[in-house]
Amino acid sequence: MRVSSFPQAKPLVNMRYIMTTIEADILIIGGGLVGGTLGCILADQGMSVVLVDREAPSDQMTPEYDGRASAIALGTQRVLEGAGLWDDLKDDSAPIDDIRVTDGDSLMFLHYDHNDMDIRPFGYMVENRRLRVALARRFGSLKKLNVLALDSIRNLDRDAGGVTATLESGKTISAKLAIGADGRSSQTREDAGIELTQWSYNQSGIVCTVEHEQSHENIAHERFLPAGPFAILPLTGNRSCIVWTERSELAPAMMALGDDEFNAELARRFGDFLGKTRPTGPRWCYPLSLQFAERVLDKRLVLVGDAAHAMHPIAGQGLNMGLRDVAAMAEVLSDAHRLGLDLGSAAVLERYERWRRFDNTLMLCMTDLLNRLFSNDIAPIRLARDLGLAVVNRIPLLKRFFMRHAMGLVGDLPRLMRGEKLG
Repeated sequence: MRVSSFPQAKPLVNMRYIMTTIEADILIIGGGLVGGTLGCILADQGMSVVLVDREAPSDQMTPEYDGRASAIALGTQRVLEGAGLWDDLKDDSAPIDDIRVTDGDSLMFLHYDHNDMDIRPFGYMVENRRLRVALARRFGSLKKLNVLALDSIRNLDRDAGGVTATLESGKTISAKLAIGADGRSSQTREDAGIELTQWSYNQSGIVCTVEHEQSHENIAHERFLPAGPFAILPLTGNRSCIVWTERSELAPAMMALGDDEFNAELARRFGDFLGKTRPTGPRWCYPLSLQFAERVLDKRLVLVGDAAHAMHPIAGQGLNMGLRDVAAMAEVLSDAHRLGLDLGSAAVLERYERWRRFDNTLMLCMTDLLNRLFSNDIAPIRLARDLGLAVVNRIPLLKRFFMRHAMGLVGDLPRLMRGEKLG
């Protein structure tokens, strides 16, 4: 009997895409400090989470990566604790027990003293690279969290039924909700057609770490100079993080100085109250601006952190506001998950939007106003702001309110910021 040979039939669908499709409750775009923390909390609450990030997480400290350190208010430190990150961070974080604010060489000042409060500290200084290491270690311990590193979104389709993302690697992700946590230059925000309001301050932030002879005694200093604020923030050991605001036209020249010349310019602003100082490691320079998204919601999409709002570092609130977003978003989604609600529905997401709108708008306005008020040397304005510092410093009730605000303990706080569990 003759057997005929027929060509093998081609599959009707591309099996490569079937094998790489991932089902999840939540897709988080951006695995940095905000997106990564949110992913840890949601996965710990039993939601399946896919986190897509262009960078690979690393559990090793790399001194060349990002010179910034963040002031973590007491309320937002509790968010990191709720995310399972604080145990890995606490030994490498410096408490902030006091805050001293001065205006140039004025004799008037504002002193937040921990002895005036029944709780301490005000917060902690955490190096950003150290927080990234803690995130990388936490990622590996969460079964419900799938981290897709060195990848990015090629296309994001959102409809009434859910979200489908196609990655540059060819993988596809199906989820109920997409969360944009991809920073100031958010491609997610842009692709969704969400308008952005922004303006530059014509200032740059020069960031470095210095060693000094004497202990900083866990005191944070904010000095207002004509070019902008100069912050001395305590790190572990006899080290401090410097955030030096300079006019944008002068910043490149400062960055180009040799080590000795740079240290001399730094010492002029730093002073000698901690003995001799010496910069250690690289220095970085970042342009400073304010921006905010016209809205944070779209169909099955929500923006958090710098993708939604980014502010001047004058009050050290950038990451704190991002982590407040995380705490509110985690509570909203956790409650909806327990009730069996559609996590991407407008009713669920609008609760988050209402919760965060006022707080974020207020902080954007406050940091903008403070920078404009203090970044000049106009005599009448300087006199008014010096009197304002002195008045706040001498009225205990008003001062305690501002101290609690610095701790992140004012407003309609999510459960995590109150030190409570989500579940």
